[in-house]
Amino acid sequence: MKRALLVLALFFACAGAQAHKPSDSYLTLYADGHTLRGQWDIALRDLEYAIGLDADGDGAITWGELKAKQGEVDAYAFARLALRADGRPCRLEPRGHLVDDHTDGAYAVLRFDASCGAGDYRSVSVEYSLFFDLDPTHRGLLRVERGADSTTGILSPDRPRLEVSAEGRSKLGQFADYVREGIWHIWIGFDHILFLVSLLLPSVFVLSRRENRWVPGERLRDTFWDVFRVATSFTVAHSITLSLAALSIIQLPSRLVESTIALSVVLAALNNIWPLVHERRWAVAFGFGLIHGFGFASVLADLGLPRNALLLALVGFNVGVELGQLAIICVFLPPAYALRRTWAYRRLVFVGGSAVIALVAGIWLVERAFDLKLGLI
Repeated sequence: MKRALLVLALFFACAGAQAHKPSDSYLTLYADGHTLRGQWDIALRDLEYAIGLDADGDGAITWGELKAKQGEVDAYAFARLALRADGRPCRLEPRGHLVDDHTDGAYAVLRFDASCGAGDYRSVSVEYSLFFDLDPTHRGLLRVERGADSTTGILSPDRPRLEVSAEGRSKLGQFADYVREGIWHIWIGFDHILFLVSLLLPSVFVLSRRENRWVPGERLRDTFWDVFRVATSFTVAHSITLSLAALSIIQLPSRLVESTIALSVVLAALNNIWPLVHERRWAVAFGFGLIHGFGFASVLADLGLPRNALLLALVGFNVGVELGQLAIICVFLPPAYALRRTWAYRRLVFVGGSAVIALVAGIWLVERAFDLKLGLI
């Protein structure tokens, strides 16, 4: 019993962290066979944390403050990026600086030329270590453009090097990248996790109609089919909208999507404490899963979709999300079922956990809906 409680406690500790977009930078290389140039978008918030940009400490980074630190930014960034063309090291030469807005804030834009010696480049190797010593969740999102063709890749602490040939990366390699990122995103997407957990918490119970309260389920089979219906509905729903949004068929404002995701977590958690929907929780999972799909799509768009492997990337990311979701279910459900009759699960985990989830998601909802930073969690 103590071991099962420990597993659940660790699960909630991880899931209760603040939801935010993970740290990314966007590295685009343009290769035409004879020259190599690039553009590197790096979040100002990450540079502020690494080297300090906000000279007057007022919480806002101005163009003047960024320009004053431009030499330091270049030195810091290019010391953590190495390019090779056909095995020959390239000298990176900054040639312009801009600022651009992404969905999660302002980014410094570093444009550069890569001098790699004369020749017809057949392969480009990228070695990347930006922010890895400060943030193990950081990702470098790589896109290599060769005329009308593009190849994408994802650089991370466990995969800091990628090589792209003139023929591009293999379809299997790109598929594996997107599967990994789908798994990673669901594991660090705490709002998605808390929504799923809110739906899983009552799966080991049945609702007593006479008393209008949850009572422990008697059969594991019933719990299994309840989880199956909920998880399948959530999967089908977010797969639909993920595909539609990634293919630019339907687009919704980011603030609306993120606010509604937070609202879905609040409602799902409160439904555990004051049950209004019980037999059709799968329908709740499906309805809000449609909104969560738009959230997944924004991440997939940031990763970059290769034009010549669009369907492959879309399927790979979706498969990764489902594998990550299945892993969460497998970790959560066994101890929950084992403890379903105990006071600790009924009061601390189920009621207390649902209340904490509702509180955390409520704070996210206010922050996202009104563009605030409450700083409470």
